[in-house]
Parts: sequence; C-alpha cells; structure tokens
Amino acid sequence: MEKLFPPLRPSVEHHIPVDEPHQLYVEECGNPDGVPAVFVHGGPGAGCEDYHRRFFDPAVYRIILFDQRGCGRSTPHAALQANTTQSLVADMEYIREYLNIQQWLVFGGSWGSTLGLVYAQTCPERVLALVLRGIFLCRPRDIHWFYQEGASFLLPDLWEEFIHMVPECERHEIVRAYYRLLTAEDAVTQLKAARAWSLWEGRAATLLPNRAVTDHFGSNETALSLARIECHYFVHDSFLEPDQILRQAYRLEQIPGVIIHGRYDMVCPLEQAWQLHLAWPQAELKIIPDAGHSATEPGIVDALVSATNNFARQLK
Repeated sequence: MEKLFPPLRPSVEHHIPVDEPHQLYVEECGNPDGVPAVFVHGGPGAGCEDYHRRFFDPAVYRIILFDQRGCGRSTPHAALQANTTQSLVADMEYIREYLNIQQWLVFGGSWGSTLGLVYAQTCPERVLALVLRGIFLCRPRDIHWFYQEGASFLLPDLWEEFIHMVPECERHEIVRAYYRLLTAEDAVTQLKAARAWSLWEGRAATLLPNRAVTDHFGSNETALSLARIECHYFVHDSFLEPDQILRQAYRLEQIPGVIIHGRYDMVCPLEQAWQLHLAWPQAELKIIPDAGHSATEPGIVDALVSATNNFARQLK
C-alpha cells in the first residue's frame, strides 16, 4: 500500500495580489524542473495543510500549492467580497501564467474536485491530467443531502449538535439560517456558528473517528474561513449553472483522469462520482471499499499516491 512521501518544505513562496482586497499565498516545492502539479484544496475555505505536498514524488514533480481567496495564508482572512468560483478559476490561470507553466496536472478533492473540474472545463488545453477525490458536484441536491436531509439520518447525534444554534422556525432552510449567523456583526456569534458548521463536516469526513481531522476543522482560524466561505458559496448555488459540471463533461474527453471515492462517504455520497464517471467514461473510477470522505484515510492515500506515481511515469 502506498504511503505519503516524506515531509518537505516549500522552496519558494509567493504572495500574489489579485482582485481587491485579495492576496494569494502560493508555494512551490519538489523538483523545479519537474512535471508541474497544482494541489486544489477543499472547502471552499479550508486552506492547504503541510501533508498536501506529500501526495507527489518530489523528485519528479514541481509541486504548486495555493490557498484560495480568504483562507489559509491568503488575505484577508474569511473575506467574502469578490469570492466566486469564476474568480478562483481566474486565479488558477493567473498563478499558472505567473509561474510560467504551460500545462500542469490538476489534483483536487471535495471542493477541490469541483474547482479542478470547472477549471479543466474552462481551460482544457492547460491540463495534463486530473486526479480527483471525493467528487462534489455542488448541485442543490448535494447541498441538501449534507446540510438539510440525508446525512442527518445516518449521523443523527452529530446532526443534533450541528442544528442546535438554529431556531426551530428556521430549520427548514439550514444553510440560509447559518448564513445569517456567519455574517452577523457579532464576532462571537460568527465564531460559535463557524465552529458548529465546521465540526459537523470534520466529524462526518472519516469512516472512523479521527482526532487530527476534527482538531483541524475545529480550530478557530480554519472554522471561520471554512464556514463563512462555504456558506457564502452554497447560498449562491456555488456560482454554477444547473448541472454545469455534468453538462460540460464533454470538455474533459481528451484529458486523462482518475476519480477516487470512498464507498462510505457521508459528505459527498458515491453517486456523485458515479454520475461524473458516466458523463466522463474516459476517466478511471476507483471506489475505495473501506473509506469515507477524507484524504487522510489509508485507502484514499494509497489510491491518490498511486495515481500521481502512474502519471509521473506517463508525463515524465
């Protein structure tokens, strides 16, 4: 079974201004003359973590990580202004041009799969390959499953903690109720709501409880950007047209890809990966039998590292 590569530190760090008021944190590590690969983190609003560098062989890949608008080391923190899917796609193109990269492998999980797919459908000529995990199509039904009715039946105890802050008269629209709390003028209310929102996701992300995952989701900084930015996107239909990703899957036909999904994913049920595979049959689908949603689960790690190793051989 494949493991993560050893820890490594960035060799170059950039702080790139884009639309006001945003400045993006971008880092490079690995082989500066290697195959370019960009890691697209989840959320939206989660930011990158150190272990994200370790899905790629640093002897082969020029590894690019960036924190999307409003999260991680990008500034200002948890900002919603000028924060849309289209702006993030434009940021990826700007980063690619800034780093003088012609084409790159795009690697993303959860929301990172959403953004990676939209980017690839917008700029297919710039994508060498796609490695996607925990497919999130961002359809209204997908938001409804996790934030209104669906996952609530399977995780009722955790759901009860999640909706505790929402008055009963508002529970028919949980996302909108949380949006009110997360954009309140009172910073204490914002943070309390953010932690409840973020912990609901973190606790549901793994098949078995994982303290490191829940600690990350429960940290104040991560919770605030994740909850505010996710909720901002979801009340705006993720700034996507209906069924946009599936309808535009034909644009991926010439791009080699691997789709990796845990069979017991509570956050993004397997149906989403299945529908993407039907629309994009050229991609290989790997269903991990003993995993949920998180990229940290052993079977998911094995499949992701195997995918980057295989593409390293093909693209080198």
